[in-house]
Amino acid sequence: MHDLAARIRRLGPSCGPVRLVGVDGHAGSGKSTFAGELAEVLDGAPVLRLDDVARHEELFGWTGRLLSQVIEPLGRGETAHYAPYDWRTRRFGPPRPLPPAPVVVVEGVGAGRRALRPHLALLLWMDLPREESWSRGRARDGEEQREFWDGWVRAEREHFAGDPSRPFADLLVRQRRKGYVLLPGPAGTGESAPPLTLGDESSAIW
Repeated sequence: MHDLAARIRRLGPSCGPVRLVGVDGHAGSGKSTFAGELAEVLDGAPVLRLDDVARHEELFGWTGRLLSQVIEPLGRGETAHYAPYDWRTRRFGPPRPLPPAPVVVVEGVGAGRRALRPHLALLLWMDLPREESWSRGRARDGEEQREFWDGWVRAEREHFAGDPSRPFADLLVRQRRKGYVLLPGPAGTGESAPPLTLGDESSAIW
């Protein structure tokens, strides 16, 4: 993970003074955990969770709000403000500041969507098959969220059918028993790939 953090620090800014790093993947693929660990080794970089931007009525229709509330202010070197959505009360909460830090991690399904890619310094894809990801997500959220998940699966299928992220990922992230393995993504990064073996104790687990 420290090698990945060093690699990110070497990248040029992508949104004003900020290096935006997208962490995308199917729901339940481990994006939140990975993004949190990455942010920690990036000296506590802010994490923008797209679950805070979406809402029941706009599972994927939040692009305009994200651009106006977050991307445009950061692009000007200003502190952005967005109102996190409460999925229980179905209301947006008070505005939350997001400063133009050297690195900001954007985590969530759709982080690599077409409208956001021009603003990203790096796009990571959690490389877990969708059925396995969704199964993990359903188990995590329990029976009370069954109806929501049925609607979510349909919406996610439709989103990625029209606006896929994986083909544009710079790196693929695969979780192992201990840590993660990073593989070159379909988009490539122009850097040579790190040596990889698939054993859990491999030096390729960052």
